[in-house]
Amino acid sequence: MIRSKAFASALLTTAALLGAGVAPAAAQTQAAAVSCNDGAKTLTYRYQAAVKEYGTFTTSSRCRDINMRLRTNDPGVFLDACVVFVDHTSRCNNDDTYSTHGTEWATVATDVRDGTRFVLRVHAYDTDAQNVTFQISY
Repeated sequence: MIRSKAFASALLTTAALLGAGVAPAAAQTQAAAVSCNDGAKTLTYRYQAAVKEYGTFTTSSRCRDINMRLRTNDPGVFLDACVVFVDHTSRCNNDDTYSTHGTEWATVATDVRDGTRFVLRVHAYDTDAQNVTFQISY
């Protein structure tokens, strides 16, 4: 009987919170990612041997991170990317390393302050990446 009362109390508390507009943490995180990525900028990479730079962009309060995804139907195409914080360095973030990106949203740089200026450096993972449309959100 005690367990039933505790369960009923938990259900009433959850219903009250949802009715008051308080969403569970997972839903809030997902909603934040959706609103961040909804404002994504679409760019196109054309294959070249050298690294290609895009930007200069400035971060906003819309996103905490700098995210990237490819917009392609070919699952074998990837791009390598890194972020350069131009007011502080000429090297890539994360110990001057690139991360590989596909069609799912993934982070290129995390916990970036609002108002930070950056360029995105991109190069082909391999020669399959000829003309690739991709998006970044920041």
